[in-house]
Amino acid sequence: MRILVAGGAGFVGSHLCDFFIAQGHAVTALDSGITGRAQNVAHLAHSDRFSLLEHDVTEPIAWQGDAVFHLASPASPEGYLRHPIQTLRVNSVGTEVLLTLARENGAKFLFASTSEVYGDPLVHPQSETYWGNVNPVGPRACYDEGKRFGEALTMEYVRQHAVDARIIRIFNTYGPRNDPRDGRVVPNFIVQALAGSPITLYGDGSQTRSFCFVGDLVRGIAAAMFTADTQGEVFNLGNPDERSIREFAELIVRLTGTNVPIVHKPLPADDPRRRRPDISKAQARLNWTPQTSLEEGVAETIAYFRQELERQPVQ
Repeated sequence: MRILVAGGAGFVGSHLCDFFIAQGHAVTALDSGITGRAQNVAHLAHSDRFSLLEHDVTEPIAWQGDAVFHLASPASPEGYLRHPIQTLRVNSVGTEVLLTLARENGAKFLFASTSEVYGDPLVHPQSETYWGNVNPVGPRACYDEGKRFGEALTMEYVRQHAVDARIIRIFNTYGPRNDPRDGRVVPNFIVQALAGSPITLYGDGSQTRSFCFVGDLVRGIAAAMFTADTQGEVFNLGNPDERSIREFAELIVRLTGTNVPIVHKPLPADDPRRRRPDISKAQARLNWTPQTSLEEGVAETIAYFRQELERQPVQ
């Protein structure tokens, strides 16, 4: 197959490129470079089945192929708060450009949405039928509402144009190639611990998250795209192993072998208090379940960051 991965130099996108190259497919990665990093796919440069194109997906592109994965968006608070208008455009204009491209090619399409569409949820755990509790004008709205619009547009292309499209909602994901500077919990805590700095905990640390290892997520993304009869469906993809942020910080201290203190700062605006996916639909329809324990995945991620920080210390 010929596969297009928009956002292919990003954290998750680069692992998706690896997955399909390993299966023998031809992969074109599109990335504007706003938050993606060419170094994430540099190891694929030797392959004659891989190409990286610097391109803004809000602009039309000529391409022919079989499957379009839309992961082209800043996905961390550091990224989308730094580029709010670009985030809104890539999830609106960019989504329409890629849906049109899929329609013209008769290609399958997958829109990578987010658990952030649930906002600060009033229902726990969150299933695909929950409509969410989102502040539409808050500082995170560029991402939350951008993704909600992208979902609505995707579904209209299914209904109006019969595009073979589906939506995934990605919950907190971590692993090698997380950008050390992207502001998410996992890289923040690991980088601080390895540097011997205090770990910064926002709020009292009782808020919860469910962390999914990137390798597990990639398997779920592929299953959502290529499992039969998934047109127009929405799937939560994440690990239901719910942990408090304080518990996670203590795990990082233990696995890094450091003895750094944990300090507290005020909770950011609209930060969700609880987050855990109901993945029963993905388990039943996609035969997908995360397999990597948090301890195993975090240990692998720490090893990656040790090498990364030796090569290029964070300033």
